[in-house]
Amino acid sequence: MSATRGISLDGGFPSLAGATGWLNSQPLTPAGLRGKVVLVDFWTYTCINWLRTEPYVRAWSQAYRDDGLVVVGVHTPEFSFEHEIDRVRQATQERGIEYPVALDNDYAVWSAFDNHYWPALYLLDREGIIRDHHFGEGRYEQSESLIQALLGVEREPVSVEGRGVEAEADWDHLGSPETYLGYARAEHFASADAIRFDERSAYELPERLLPNHWALAGEWTIERERLVLDEAGGSIAYRFRARDAHLVLSPGTRGPIPFQVLLDGEAPGPSHGVDIDSDGNGLLEEGRLYQLVREHDTVGERTLEIVFAQPGVEAYVFTFG
Repeated sequence: MSATRGISLDGGFPSLAGATGWLNSQPLTPAGLRGKVVLVDFWTYTCINWLRTEPYVRAWSQAYRDDGLVVVGVHTPEFSFEHEIDRVRQATQERGIEYPVALDNDYAVWSAFDNHYWPALYLLDREGIIRDHHFGEGRYEQSESLIQALLGVEREPVSVEGRGVEAEADWDHLGSPETYLGYARAEHFASADAIRFDERSAYELPERLLPNHWALAGEWTIERERLVLDEAGGSIAYRFRARDAHLVLSPGTRGPIPFQVLLDGEAPGPSHGVDIDSDGNGLLEEGRLYQLVREHDTVGERTLEIVFAQPGVEAYVFTFG
């Protein structure tokens, strides 16, 4: 989605003063950025849609900084564990982010821009006027063309190829939606047992899962933004259709937690994601997005099950690509 060129919010560059901290830079201000073309990128490090756009933002920052472009990342956390500065710092390092990042734990910058999405790009001219914005993935050539126009340069677009979790989705075969697990936004829960909110309960997997439905086995507490495993051996299952399957997980206050992924009841073999081996073994060490499946052949409907060896696991959202 794109805004009409030439619009502004509140007549100029929205305030950055509400940032709770900065990475890679001293605090920036609209006045200090005057005379620069500025690309503001709202992100949160577990968001698969942002991860797939980040190679482009990173490449634009490197390709056009000598021409007067400043990229400002604004990390506005979606989940509670994403407020921790050390985790955000680690994510910036892992993604090779060298441009300034505002930490927006209080959603002050988000509110100043009246933003509602991850990822969201806002392009401002040298006078601090918002000339364009775009929500979500895609439209990369048009965004780069607008950057060039505001900078007064003309050249071939940068060459970008995302790798690992940053790789572009297989849109032609993507048949499963982002699926939140906390009760505030959960859909298509398929365990036969009556769902209970904010209390420990036992669940069982159904004999068969319908497409894009999910279920639990074992002792779990279903909370507003997440599931919490209360007893070792619990599992989550999802019937999906996509090349890639991801799950945002956190070990909470526990140490590393081993887990195993099964595809249609068997080890994933060559279909394993970057965070597990071919036998399906993985280790939950930190809160982030884990890639569990990457198909290399024909994409079909599969049942994914993740079995956790210890309690304390927190599960937030499935995403696909």
